[in-house]
Amino acid sequence: MVKGGFETFEKFFYVCEAFKKEEVVDFQPTELQREIAQIIRRWGKEHLPPEKVRQWDETQYFPREVFRSLGELGFMGVLVPEEYGGSGLGYHEYVTVVSEIAQFCGAIALSVAAHNSLCTGHILEFGSEEQKRKYLPKLASGEWIGAWALTEPGTGSDAANMDTVAVKDGNYWVINGTKRFITHGKSGDVIVVICRTGERRQRRNATAFIVEQGTPGLKAGKKEDKLGMRASETTEVIFEEVRVPDSQRIGAVGEGFRQAMKVLDGGRISIAALGLGIAKGAFFYALRYAMQRRQFDRPIFDFQAIQFKLAEMATAIQAAELLTHEAADRKNKGLPVTKYSAMAKLFASEVAVQVALEAVQILGGYGYIKDYPVEKYLRDAKLCTIGEGTSEIQRLVIARQLQRES
Repeated sequence: MVKGGFETFEKFFYVCEAFKKEEVVDFQPTELQREIAQIIRRWGKEHLPPEKVRQWDETQYFPREVFRSLGELGFMGVLVPEEYGGSGLGYHEYVTVVSEIAQFCGAIALSVAAHNSLCTGHILEFGSEEQKRKYLPKLASGEWIGAWALTEPGTGSDAANMDTVAVKDGNYWVINGTKRFITHGKSGDVIVVICRTGERRQRRNATAFIVEQGTPGLKAGKKEDKLGMRASETTEVIFEEVRVPDSQRIGAVGEGFRQAMKVLDGGRISIAALGLGIAKGAFFYALRYAMQRRQFDRPIFDFQAIQFKLAEMATAIQAAELLTHEAADRKNKGLPVTKYSAMAKLFASEVAVQVALEAVQILGGYGYIKDYPVEKYLRDAKLCTIGEGTSEIQRLVIARQLQRES
């Protein structure tokens, strides 16, 4: 008998029967997901009409009122249990929320994702019971907007070498430093900040804290003038002798980096969903355009060059959706998700860029002007390959997981 093989037919039969009893994973939308999608589509037509989306994009206006409205629908606390004021839903529903909003506006979807998965998600997964009861109801309702601060001017992917430090002073911690590229850095009512509390690049050298807006020494710095996602606020956050009580520390001292990596596992599913929604928005617009736009007395959809583009776009979107929901499924079940969320984020974000690029090409000259939305889909899509870990970092994460598994 070959080593590792079945010694008896009975054992082989037993394993086959076990496989038959395994739960079949079906990623077709559930009735609840379809209902959520319909709610967002109706809401989006009212609150995210094209003229508003374009105005916010051009002026970099952060529409705070939109998020209060989403909070009333339960979409600012999708994953938060009902006992803390949330909707108590899972990651499949969360993917639906983010991807459906992204078809209307990537910037609004980005803010919803950052609020849900980063700030709120960090407190939900690692906060004390007291912290959860204090902050989650306000965040889940949309009354408060959350921010999450890890990236710094000189340390993006090199987070273990961060300059922002927290030093213990009696029952308080004193925080000094600057964070950069922080979503809701100015408007956020509460910020989860990861600070270095040990030596550079040492294990267990970071700790997370909750800092409320209005705390002395906390202020917003430069607001970034971005290529895309312009209605989602991105600023520096400056900490100058910011004193926070030890009760605002999340988890044990030195656990901040480990917590952040776990939070990013869920956050990468958010960005995959964001990329998926942007890709769908660009694809559906290009498809409708191709059906209606006529050249040589026929719709341009009739030309094989256009058909091939749309076929490849649709196929890539389907693959991205399956990868994203596989990661969501594993997250729901508490299974290891690092590799899968990185794969979903990598693939969906790259698909978003390529699909949006092809949509611009299908529209030709019209795709290059702001009267049509595909140029915005393209500008918004690019951030998906950068935020919450670049595509290059995702490839490193996947490779390291492969190495461990082998």
